[in-house]
Amino acid sequence: MNRRQLLRTTTALGATAAVAGAVGTASAATASSVSGAATDPSRPLRVHIVMFDGVEELDFAAPYEVLSAAGFFTPRPVDVRYVSAGGARSVTGAYGTVVRGIRPWAPEQADLLVVPGGGYARRDSPGVWAEIDRGTLPRALAATPRPGLTVAALCTGVMLLSAAGLTRGRPCTTHHKAKPDLQAQGGLLKGARVVDDGDLVTAGGITSGLELALWLVRRELGADPATSLEEMLEYEARGTVWSTRPPR
Repeated sequence: MNRRQLLRTTTALGATAAVAGAVGTASAATASSVSGAATDPSRPLRVHIVMFDGVEELDFAAPYEVLSAAGFFTPRPVDVRYVSAGGARSVTGAYGTVVRGIRPWAPEQADLLVVPGGGYARRDSPGVWAEIDRGTLPRALAATPRPGLTVAALCTGVMLLSAAGLTRGRPCTTHHKAKPDLQAQGGLLKGARVVDDGDLVTAGGITSGLELALWLVRRELGADPATSLEEMLEYEARGTVWSTRPPR
């Protein structure tokens, strides 16, 4: 399996052109160590994963496990929790999994907010469409952007960001069946597994939660923890990362 490639633009934030190139582990580690000097290693990396009825199990479980396990490979504490815009409650996933202990909505307490997808193909069932029609979650997402917070989404969870107006005019990606909708709503589609536009990071497809989480670990905690996670999981991140900047 080929190591993933990294695409970086040489133009201003939000530009549509990119320059492709493979980036080795050494360069990623250097960028990480330089940016990491400005981060307090004693302060936890706070990750909130958004939950709603009809959410795809793999969409929320993969980022939760990868980001939680990152704490084994870095001295910086990592705090990962499930949250809901509907308050503290339980949710039922697309395949019937009931998740309890969901925390209240508190994006002001997060460094990373991760939005899974699910249910986009079934407009009359619980999932993304139901949340868009209800409006509570898109409104909550629209109010979250602030300095220091990165909003990330994978698969059709990106369509919740689109409904919130967060992808308009921004490089992004989503599940292949939702790409026409994302583009029609103003997203600048990129042909990459993960698209990193600074405070907005998106990934395409159900299994891309692994790539998204591994990329966020590499970006926020460094190349060594990400590589160690790949070894622990016996999974090598695949696909291309399109990014407007080097890992921080």
